Amino acid sequence: MKKFIILPDVTCDLSEELRTKFGLEDYIEGYVHFSDGRDLKTTLDWSNISREDFYKTLSNKKMEVSTAPASPEDYYEFYKKYAEQGYDILAMSISSKISSTHNVATGAAKRVMEEYPDCNIYCFDSLRMAGALGLLVIYALQLKKDGKTMDEIIAWLEENKHKVHQMGPIDDLIFVARRGRISMGKAIMGNFAGVKPMGDCNREGYVTVLTKAKGMNKALALSVEYARAVSTDIENQYVLVSHSNRQAYAETLADMVKKELNPKDVFISDVFSGSGTNVGPGMVGLYFLGAEISEDLVNEKAIMAKLTEK
Repeated sequence: MKKFIILPDVTCDLSEELRTKFGLEDYIEGYVHFSDGRDLKTTLDWSNISREDFYKTLSNKKMEVSTAPASPEDYYEFYKKYAEQGYDILAMSISSKISSTHNVATGAAKRVMEEYPDCNIYCFDSLRMAGALGLLVIYALQLKKDGKTMDEIIAWLEENKHKVHQMGPIDDLIFVARRGRISMGKAIMGNFAGVKPMGDCNREGYVTVLTKAKGMNKALALSVEYARAVSTDIENQYVLVSHSNRQAYAETLADMVKKELNPKDVFISDVFSGSGTNVGPGMVGLYFLGAEISEDLVNEKAIMAKLTEK
């Protein structure tokens, strides 16, 4: 079997601990731009900027923050390095509906394969982002450790990418308002009332709000109940909890999942700067496998409606 490497982009949001545990050898970084003139690499750590400073900056209404994927030349050099070493490449990217990253990766892969005909590069469009992409990367790495071929891993990913669900609250509505998703008045009132929007990702990777819980304790409990209702065979699953500067809540949610759902393992990771610019501060998300996501989340909305009737 020809050697191959799994190379996700930075939006997979996997901590150093998880990268080491599952054997992620490399990933491609992106860029974050601040309106005060700073340009930094997006990385899967806080070496360029601390977690607290990053999310504090996002909350500053005078500061505009934006991200960009690695350039076509960055991707070309990145893939070329491994092609020269005789690797095939399984590239994994954030949803093509959310970012141009997948298109950039695909263009670079084509260039490299033209120059290195023996190198096969498969650019997997996850149609997910952040922790949802991260969970797919974890499974891909585990399958590789189990001796699966690159083609077998690709087949599993394509079959399961629409089965990755998320659920969890956001407790900072001011950032949501600044991104134009709700009015500032609603954000202020929602924060004052303790309202926590909670959503799952649709088939393109965008998050749709399914309900609004009042209070963080209720929101975390509802997240667990949603996972119980939507997941399939969760006792044999990996579950990922991601958070944007809400470590304590993430640990609480992870403990609840372990106690009440008993999955194979539960991991906690940050939402790093590549995804965090769009997610914003205050998110706690639970990622798991379940039934295939329905069109317009019709089934998921019905499940949440039943849960919130109780």
